Amino acid sequence: MDHRSAFFPDPTLGMAALDGGGRITAWGGAATAILGYDAEAVVGRNAAELLTSDANRATLLATARRCRMGASVRETLAVRRRDGHGVELVVRAWPVVAGAGEVHWYTFFVEVERVRGWDTDRAVVEGLFAQAPIGLAVLDTRLRFVRVNDALERIHGLPRERSLGQRVSALFPGPEADRMEDRLRKVLETGEPVTTEHRDWTAAPGQGHRGWSITSFRLVDPCGTVLGVASAILDVTERNRARDRLTLLNEAGERIGTTLDVTRTAAELAEVAVPRLADYIAVDLLRGIALGEESGPGPVGGGAVLRRAAVRSVQAGAPEASYPVGELITFHQATPQARAMATGKPVLLTTLEDSEEWLAHDRHRAAKMIEAGIHSVIVIPLRARDVTLGVAHFYRWRRPEPFEADDLTVAEEVVARAAVCVDNARRFTRERHAALTLQHSLLRVTTPEHSAATTACRHLPAACPTGVGGDWFDVIPLSGARLGLIVGDVPGRGIHAVADAARLRTAVRALAQQDPPPDEMLAQLDDIVAQAAEAAEYHPEAPTAGIGTTCLYAVYDPVARRCSLASAAHLPPVAVQPSGVPLFPELRPGPPLGLGGMPFETTDLDLPEGSTLALYTNGLLQGERGHRDIGTVLHTLRRTLTHPDSSLEHACDAALDTLLPSRTPDDDAILLLARTHALGPDRVATWDLPRDPAIVGQARSLAGRQLAAWQLDELAFTTELVVSELVTNAVRYARAPIQLRLIRAASLICEVSDASSTSPHMRQAADTDETGRGLFMIAQMADRWGTRYSLTGKTIWAECAIPSFSAVEGLPRDR
Repeated sequence: MDHRSAFFPDPTLGMAALDGGGRITAWGGAATAILGYDAEAVVGRNAAELLTSDANRATLLATARRCRMGASVRETLAVRRRDGHGVELVVRAWPVVAGAGEVHWYTFFVEVERVRGWDTDRAVVEGLFAQAPIGLAVLDTRLRFVRVNDALERIHGLPRERSLGQRVSALFPGPEADRMEDRLRKVLETGEPVTTEHRDWTAAPGQGHRGWSITSFRLVDPCGTVLGVASAILDVTERNRARDRLTLLNEAGERIGTTLDVTRTAAELAEVAVPRLADYIAVDLLRGIALGEESGPGPVGGGAVLRRAAVRSVQAGAPEASYPVGELITFHQATPQARAMATGKPVLLTTLEDSEEWLAHDRHRAAKMIEAGIHSVIVIPLRARDVTLGVAHFYRWRRPEPFEADDLTVAEEVVARAAVCVDNARRFTRERHAALTLQHSLLRVTTPEHSAATTACRHLPAACPTGVGGDWFDVIPLSGARLGLIVGDVPGRGIHAVADAARLRTAVRALAQQDPPPDEMLAQLDDIVAQAAEAAEYHPEAPTAGIGTTCLYAVYDPVARRCSLASAAHLPPVAVQPSGVPLFPELRPGPPLGLGGMPFETTDLDLPEGSTLALYTNGLLQGERGHRDIGTVLHTLRRTLTHPDSSLEHACDAALDTLLPSRTPDDDAILLLARTHALGPDRVATWDLPRDPAIVGQARSLAGRQLAAWQLDELAFTTELVVSELVTNAVRYARAPIQLRLIRAASLICEVSDASSTSPHMRQAADTDETGRGLFMIAQMADRWGTRYSLTGKTIWAECAIPSFSAVEGLPRDR
């Protein structure tokens, strides 16, 4: 054992001085702690008698004889403690010649177990410096290297001789070295160890990006003197890379697929991959993917046409991109992109040394790659549910290290996540397009100029991921120049809700031909929904079947200037007079359709000419950020409609600009506006007729004179014949009172009303029949005819087109 380390002055060492007779003359250090005697108890006493037993006294005396011969002694002695127990000590003694030639001895002693600990500690330290793979450095109080091991020499990339005696800032000048010295200085001052992590610090050439964990601690000798600071440098590059990969995968799970938009999902893949995984990435999707199409099962062969969906680079503007976003691309079969799509397997190119063949087929791409200095490529097909969607290719040029197998594994997981999200978006797009196509077909309402009202409508499908809703509306011309308006909202989303809305709208069209009042219309719709719900019990894919549908049906009569409304739990309409004064119809809503139990009720509302009526669905209330107060929405609509000089188209846009400025509602939104017209006495002629066969000829004459006054002589023959047949049927088969009415609107309308509820039916009369041809002739000569019922009887009507006639001729036009 090296005496310089074994007996370096230390608070754990015991010290004693003996005279020539073996008596103790001084006692100090850790002697009391080791042996249990204090100085008063031992000074002046013989050491051999006090500290040894009879068995060990001979060894002690032999050691004393060697000391008398002038030699220093190192021995392991068994000594007796004050409590009687024995303890083994390593004793070091030096003879010292005092005055008059007298020899004294100075001894230091320590327990054997402690010496063994010192030996172990020294072996550990030497082993660390000689064999440990971690870098070790010892710096003095001036922060100069005084010792480094072989591992740190490899990490530095500098010879040991060049490092010793130098400061960190001298070897690696720069702000990072200055910060490191500041941390080391703080460790020296406070004694608190510090662990920091660095990237690329002292990275040797060709090693690429490296990471180091550096733990620094203060060195203090047993007496408390600060000797310097030591640092352990551990290469954590692979640990950091594994952590970065896990972080990348976690980020991919959070950031990819936030929307159901194919292009946006491709862009999210690019945003996650750069710069964490690659310096540049391009994502190309098969041409029809964004439209919801698919390529079919399995890989895709050569010649597939792709559209660039996203690019991203560590450089602004992505100068490496050989094709811009939106460009159509066809990859040659020799390219790794085509091979990946054909085989369905990824391609890893750690270098481009053997890539001349496929680069030669696209010199434009080759020039871009050479200019950027790209040296490594990964190509991965986007595939989900056995459907190939496109390809993603990753490039490195700024990072010196090439892609490796671990990078490929991570890239595959990220792309697989993105592929599922792209496929979900594609499926959603396909279903949304199907629902929108059906919805557009359902809501394709032509609104020609009508004598009852001018209409305008806006329909905004829901922009949320759950799909379009079942909102619907219709504008239905009715007999007697009246106009039917209806809006409804079927619960649920997607194509089933749209199909339910289509079924109800078709039913409304069919029922409207019978001219039921609004409350009866809703009652019949309620039965239709209830019957459909019973059938839907056997079809789980359409669970609602329209149950819970809300709707509002209004019929406006321009002659009476009255609007009749009925509601099935729908939002109330907004009505504004020409003067801007709002009207507040007191509707009594019934239950939603399909629930039954309560009747529906019709409310009549008088509307002066030029009034505006607004029907809408709850998408206007929910808006783009959740539900809003219905009072606020109604106030906004009323304010928008209080300008009678503005067109309805402008009013629609103004309302949406306020309520749905981005045109992306959370739920389908419909706004249907109608500005009323009126048919005054100059356009309506009415006669009460007695139930007398002789009145038929007079009725023809009255009709002829009225047509002449309206300058419609070209319709006189047809109209007189229709009037003759209708009045004859009323006189023969109906009850009084009988009324004849002519209306000059978009067409010439002839109506005969009576108090009977029995309706005539058209039939094919035989050659020998004397009756049964009246309605047949009317059907041949009129454009439309029909029967509507009222509380007091029925009305049979027929319409004839007026040549070169405007629907609103002579009426105020909506500008």
